[in-house]
Amino acid sequence: MTAANPQAVAHLRFVRTAPRKLRRVADAIRGKSVRDALVLLKFADVYAAAPIEKLVRSAVANAGNNHDMNVDELYISRITVDGGPGGRFTKRLDPRAQGRAAFKRKRLSHVTVMVSETPPLKPRKKRAGASVQAAERPRRAAAAASAGAAKTARKKQGGRKRTARGA
Repeated sequence: MTAANPQAVAHLRFVRTAPRKLRRVADAIRGKSVRDALVLLKFADVYAAAPIEKLVRSAVANAGNNHDMNVDELYISRITVDGGPGGRFTKRLDPRAQGRAAFKRKRLSHVTVMVSETPPLKPRKKRAGASVQAAERPRRAAAAASAGAAKTARKKQGGRKRTARGA
């Protein structure tokens, strides 16, 4: 952290979510403005978006309260997701047939977010799997109209064809 480019940090440790799932969300918001990232996280239809949204809000609060930064013009300068302790997972037993047992590996994660007032120098890398998008839900009126049209089309096709065998 330098005086020319102050950064605020927030840590989230021992999250009961696998790092692979959190990295997908982290890659999607890396390098974006905080405003864009929070909108994306709020409407993302991914379970891992909720803890990262809470962490970004915490980093923004740290920037405003501890470092006197302008919270309206912040960028996510760095976000990392690391594996947790205990050989990177905790072991739980899963009962199996005939008295056997199998191990379940409950993975833990550590997430670190840094925000700064200057945008990142390097552009974001386009990575595969970093496509966390807002859930698309159709409008009710459009969905009802399309459902009504499909129902009438089925009624028209529903009748059996009649042929003139005897006539």
